[in-house]
Amino acid sequence: MRLRTLGSTGPAVSALGLGAMGMSGAYGASDRAESVATVHAALEAGVTLIDTGDFYGMGHNELLLAEALRGRDRDSYRLSVKFGQLRGPGAEFGGQDGRPEAVKNFLAYSLTRLGTDHVDIYRPARLDPAVPIEETVGAIKELVEAGYVRHVGLSEVDAATIRRAHAVHPIADLQIEYSLLSRGVEAEILPTLRELGIGLTAYGVLGRGLLSGHWTAGHAAGPGDMRGISPRFSSGNVEHNLALADALRRVAEAKGHTVAQLAIAWVAAQGEDIVPLVGARTRERLAEALPAADLRLGADDLAEIEKAVPAGSARGDRYPSMFMSHLGVGN
Repeated sequence: MRLRTLGSTGPAVSALGLGAMGMSGAYGASDRAESVATVHAALEAGVTLIDTGDFYGMGHNELLLAEALRGRDRDSYRLSVKFGQLRGPGAEFGGQDGRPEAVKNFLAYSLTRLGTDHVDIYRPARLDPAVPIEETVGAIKELVEAGYVRHVGLSEVDAATIRRAHAVHPIADLQIEYSLLSRGVEAEILPTLRELGIGLTAYGVLGRGLLSGHWTAGHAAGPGDMRGISPRFSSGNVEHNLALADALRRVAEAKGHTVAQLAIAWVAAQGEDIVPLVGARTRERLAEALPAADLRLGADDLAEIEKAVPAGSARGDRYPSMFMSHLGVGN
């Protein structure tokens, strides 16, 4: 597995990262033993970046990772942890909390659940509109100085917020949705990151399954699957978006790849400062995704892909309307 460095100050990590959210119910039921086995398979394949959030399954994901990582050399992997999203006992969202005292409280619980003495990259999941980003990042800076955190990250914030945060403490990377279906970062955010020497970890690289090659029209999201309320999966939109996936599939198959591999490789090809996160929940899906790290796309390949899935061609917002105002960029 090749390595990429997250920005000018961040760690060297595998060219593909593992996003663990789906292992804790975001896309419906998952199998705990298979999830643990998938983490093990990722590590054995050379994946060193594992992304989680303290609110994924209300702590379930961190406990799952603690089980999967037990006995592993702590220096052999990097943990990226998001915090700040408040949840109720019924899994309802309760807003964001970026207060300095809350930041330190969240980390204390994460360290205990993960069974570790430090987090490699710590980031607020969303901007708290009631707390200046300088205060939130300032609290993480104190945790860096105390040795509990190695690097500061951000998630789903705009270019102006990135600049303000970076002025307080060097930011290693921004985590934000970036795929053939979600290219809003290209206009302002990506140039800002490159100007400041900040990396990008891209989530949603398969459009939450739309570009995986495994979602079909008429497929219904199961209980607990967030795609059941996603505009891009709603009737009328999903058929259009799957037609884009079919166009990409034809390009991929002509080159001897799966549509998922080509979609992941396209994100990786947008720059050596970008690390795609693959949300595999099973060893089978992980095994399909891993070859994307070795795909080299030339100018002709990229032009074919662009023709199949032009920028702005996706239909539907990437989140339900109630969440759109919390994002760093629209679609």
